Amino acid sequence: MHDQPDQLEPESLLREIADLEGRIGELRQAAGLPEPDLRATLDAALVELELALTALRTMGAEHAGEQGGSAAAETERRVLRTVFQDAPVPLFLLDRNTSVRRVNRQAATLLGTSSGYVSGKQFTAFCDMATRAAVRSQLAAVVRTGRRRRVQVRFLGRDHPVDAVVTLARVWIRGEPDPMVVVAAGSTDTPIDDSPADGTARAERAKAKRGSAQARAGQGAPPDDEAVATIVHRMDVLATASELLLDEPVFNETVAVRRCARLLAAELADWAFIDLTGPANGGPGPAPQGGAHVAGTASRAAPLLRRQVVMGPEDEHSIEAARTLEEVDPAEGTLPHTVFVTRQSALRPHVENLDVLGVCPDGNPVCGKIGATSVLSVPIEDGDRAIGTITLTASGEYGPFDLMDLGVVQRLGRYLALVIRAARLYRRRAEVAETLQAGLLPKSLPSIPGVTVAAKYLTATHGSEVGGDFYDVFRTENGWGLVLGDVCGKGEDAAAVTATARHCVRLASRWKARPGDVLGIVNEALLDEDRFVTAVMAGLTMETEKIIVSLGTAGHPPAVVVRADGVIRSAARGGVPLGLFEDFEPGLDAVDLTVGDTLFLHSDGVLEACDMMRQEFGQERLMEALAAHAGDTPQGMLAGVERALLEYCDGDLRDDVSMLALRVEPPSLA
Repeated sequence: MHDQPDQLEPESLLREIADLEGRIGELRQAAGLPEPDLRATLDAALVELELALTALRTMGAEHAGEQGGSAAAETERRVLRTVFQDAPVPLFLLDRNTSVRRVNRQAATLLGTSSGYVSGKQFTAFCDMATRAAVRSQLAAVVRTGRRRRVQVRFLGRDHPVDAVVTLARVWIRGEPDPMVVVAAGSTDTPIDDSPADGTARAERAKAKRGSAQARAGQGAPPDDEAVATIVHRMDVLATASELLLDEPVFNETVAVRRCARLLAAELADWAFIDLTGPANGGPGPAPQGGAHVAGTASRAAPLLRRQVVMGPEDEHSIEAARTLEEVDPAEGTLPHTVFVTRQSALRPHVENLDVLGVCPDGNPVCGKIGATSVLSVPIEDGDRAIGTITLTASGEYGPFDLMDLGVVQRLGRYLALVIRAARLYRRRAEVAETLQAGLLPKSLPSIPGVTVAAKYLTATHGSEVGGDFYDVFRTENGWGLVLGDVCGKGEDAAAVTATARHCVRLASRWKARPGDVLGIVNEALLDEDRFVTAVMAGLTMETEKIIVSLGTAGHPPAVVVRADGVIRSAARGGVPLGLFEDFEPGLDAVDLTVGDTLFLHSDGVLEACDMMRQEFGQERLMEALAAHAGDTPQGMLAGVERALLEYCDGDLRDDVSMLALRVEPPSLA
């Protein structure tokens, strides 16, 4: 083992220049980190300048390496291994490309892992992101110049970061074509204090992880309470996730995904990414709906996976980074994409390739932008198919991710998949119900001379089945008719009865003038149905200075008349629901409407809306809301009632709501 002259052949020089360009790029990235080590980065930049000058001066020189016999090389290796393992300080043996060839027991203990795990990985993968680029440049300088160097390094230990001063020295080993570097670490006895003063959940997690990690690393059994805290913390995360995801309002997929990401970023990681396929696409292959992130040929048309949410720290830099990363869909070859396609979870305790999560629009690696040194990713799958991935990253403050972390996130991935599947099924059923409901209501209201008509329909907050409310405005034998009704129950069967009732009213009104007679015909048509219907119908007879309104009621809330001067009157009640008895008797009434008067029809969903104390909105509150908007247009009146209703029930409607308003206008506005 000895030093060699350092002259470069042309091919070696080209390789040195390419490596130099790569290291300079890393230094730029390091300088842009949230908390960069600017002094170390500056020193490394000066080193790169020295290297560039040296490379120019030695251009064209030949490298004359000393050659020895195989026996001498083997003897030297044996001596090296013996000294290496017995050294009292942590030692790393690196090749020219800074990959770890071998570490001694002290170095493995420093990192809290095994020697076999470290071998073959990049040395800088065990350094924090802020010093990584500077360390790489200093290593290159040692290889290139042969001069020893001392560098401040923050190692990513198993339990917590460890500050150390390392000495870098170049060595030549007989039989090896390239020089190697021995890294000796000192001053490693002071760990970084990573416990926030505010006592947050992250600090508790760090404490728990340190206890379990010490036990795994053979550093002495941790106190029982710390070992138990590790298990309890993960159980708490799973329990909290179950409570958040299974909460009834979370049938909104977006809410479920954001809740899960927020929990993971707060309890298990620094950053959480959730990527999903679209509702119509469940995995690799043709995608009817381009809803998510990516694979094969399909990825060129529309990515298979789409980034749904990014959660990270709350500082200004991280918030800005999150906005950028929300636009970065997982590309083919990235870890989330691979996990999604293969449906196999992946754990990268120490990140070597900073492109593992892709690159930002500015060309910088995602891992470099957020300081990620440890990554795990799991599929979101419901047992039949993968619908996305959960990816977590950590900066090493609490140690790298381990298999226990992976297991917790895998379980959460299954929970989230089931909730998303239920949410998408719920949404599809709701869309079908909305389409069917739209077919049961008029697409537009006809224009009636002398009056203005407006309608409002609100679906119930809970439930995805089509409702039974209907309304219509149509011509009759002697004028115009209005009807508003409600079928008992919901669903497809109720929708069929709704269609029968609505169209039967229209048809019967062609040859029957009085609402009571029309409702009698509808009653006969519904006797064979399994559901009854409540309804209120108004027949309008137009006269010169007024409109005569004939009312027929079948077990429905009565019509309300809002006079131009603000006086409110309720029409007569009466009648029984349609479809129950052959000897049907409707409730009958008649009112006259003059200019400025409004006729208001509504379903019982208005009266039955409840507040937090389960008190109903009721007739009196309805009257107050109508009085408050007596001078508004029909549209304004309905909007005012809607606001009062939703404020009262806090947006939680128990039943569908239908409202219909007709206002008599002055002749000039008619």
